[in-house]
Amino acid sequence: MSPEKELRGEGDDVRRAGRTARVTIASRIFLPEPAAASFRLAALASALADEGAEVTVVTASVPASMGSGPEHERVRVRRRPVLRDASGYVRGYVPYLSFDVPLFLRLLAGRRPDVVVAEPPPTTGAVVRLVCALRRVPYVYYAADIVSDAAGSTGAPRLVVGIVRALERFALRGASAVLTVTDAVEARASQLGAPRTTIVRHGVDTATFNADVVPLAPEGRGPFAVYAGNASEWHGAEVFLEAWPGVVQEVPGARLVFLGRGSMHGRLAEMAAAMPDGGASVTFLPQQPAAQAARWLRGADVALSSIRPESGYEFAIPTKALAAMAVGTPVLQAGPGPVGQIIERATAGRVVPHASDVVARALVEMLEAPPSDDERLRVAAWAEEHLSVRSTSVIAARSVLGVVGSRLRRRAGEGIRRATHRSRP
Repeated sequence: MSPEKELRGEGDDVRRAGRTARVTIASRIFLPEPAAASFRLAALASALADEGAEVTVVTASVPASMGSGPEHERVRVRRRPVLRDASGYVRGYVPYLSFDVPLFLRLLAGRRPDVVVAEPPPTTGAVVRLVCALRRVPYVYYAADIVSDAAGSTGAPRLVVGIVRALERFALRGASAVLTVTDAVEARASQLGAPRTTIVRHGVDTATFNADVVPLAPEGRGPFAVYAGNASEWHGAEVFLEAWPGVVQEVPGARLVFLGRGSMHGRLAEMAAAMPDGGASVTFLPQQPAAQAARWLRGADVALSSIRPESGYEFAIPTKALAAMAVGTPVLQAGPGPVGQIIERATAGRVVPHASDVVARALVEMLEAPPSDDERLRVAAWAEEHLSVRSTSVIAARSVLGVVGSRLRRRAGEGIRRATHRSRP
């Protein structure tokens, strides 16, 4: 039985009780800030609202340059300022705490919800567990990755990894349900103590990312590849710059465009400047609104995605690859991970090892043979059918509402038992 069929009736208990479920989503990141978590949580909020719930998102303020996010009459978004790192991202111990410490009071003082959904990092999950214990409210943990495993693979001090793992266990074990995104994450979450898991596959917002968007291209139009999104240590995006000098030798006029931010962007800029052309063929642009990123992806001849081997994130599915497929642009995936299987199943690009020589050869071949319009439409149609976040978010929403329904059933059962006990002579 598919997860969607299995969870189809999960919100029925709430509706039969004649009441509206109140759901709070606690996350340091939300639309319009472009990130995989933002799209995923926005889709969940909309799906919950469509199921009849009242949704409150407790999140961070965003720079004015990001614009405003989508609106839904049953979704309220409450923002507060936070600290951001040098790249403008809420990432790192101090930025996390700048969100999580006030979050404790925000959740404690707000209207009592029926259930809370917590997004990583584990510090947020730990705060949510504490508040929910005080208020006797269940919560759902959305484990898109296992943060402690990733911290261990990046060489973080053993003490730090131990603390993060303890917090992650604490967050997972206290949850009434845990949403995961892949089989590997589900297995690991279960090992760490998650009591009940549901796999909610990654999806992409095909209302924003589709073949109908107007393409964008850098000045001096020629074949170009685009890397759209976060570039952190575990992505290993440096492999594309290591390969690029060989590419421009074979494909004169080719350009490489990086959109976004991440802890490795400074290093990427240094690598570009050290190239024989001084980085003239490489363009770095700041983080773009989702609609603008869609236009860059649509205009590209190749979209780039990567995962560094042995990074602890081999299970991850980079949303940048799914977004590229949704607009019909072929993807070059460098490195391991389940996203390679998705690309191959859709015949939507190439999957190669995370090695600069192999990447260079694949890039040359793909830039010299760009996709036809018909091929782009075929890939975009496949993505609409198989990768749309609308269908995956319904599974997540019904799992969340199932927690509320289970609580209502328990309360009803307790009421019946008390009434029966009182009626005895």
